[in-house]
Amino acid sequence: MSDLSQPQAPVLIDRLQWRYATKKMDPAKVVPQDKIDRIVEAARLAPTSSGLQPFEIIVVKSAEVRAQIQPIAWNQAQITDGTALLVFAAWDNYTAERINHMFDLVNTERGFTNEGWENYRKMLLGSYPTRSAEVNFNHAARQAYIGLGAALIAAAFEEVDATPMEGFDPAKLDEILKLRERGLRSVAIVPLGYRAAEGDWLVNLKKVRRPLEQFVTEVK
Repeated sequence: MSDLSQPQAPVLIDRLQWRYATKKMDPAKVVPQDKIDRIVEAARLAPTSSGLQPFEIIVVKSAEVRAQIQPIAWNQAQITDGTALLVFAAWDNYTAERINHMFDLVNTERGFTNEGWENYRKMLLGSYPTRSAEVNFNHAARQAYIGLGAALIAAAFEEVDATPMEGFDPAKLDEILKLRERGLRSVAIVPLGYRAAEGDWLVNLKKVRRPLEQFVTEVK
């Protein structure tokens, strides 16, 4: 295993050292649209179980809508001080229609069908829709978190501050964004913005993580 404590080229690890869960964002500093687009694209490209992508991202830029969301999210200022709010919303259930849509999309994009792939489709159709909606939602939510992780890493790479949040009322957020009507349920939210020059108690504190030897076990 390489020693990450040794000097490294200025790459992604440096950006991850730079990032933190920003507590105060500067509303005067606007994140360029191309950076937001790349952060969202990173989440879209994230791996998901069986490639089903069972979640969507709602990019809330409207100041009015973000002002509605803030009170049901512990009044966290980043929601309105940032440039945009990413809402990660998972499918409320796996249905035959949703599964078939993704398998058909793969066949269309690749230009051919594969017997093994079609057998796998049949296996999923025979198992996922028979499970309870809550079991399926929880599975979909775990896939959304993979996308969330990709978005946070991409934001760090773009030197955009991003603060992942679970501190909100999902039912009320779903109502504000009319997610249930679309078969979605909110899972996590991420304001995107730029850290304020002053007023953030966390900004200058040392990043603390467990040392590598307490975090990683190598099996040789």
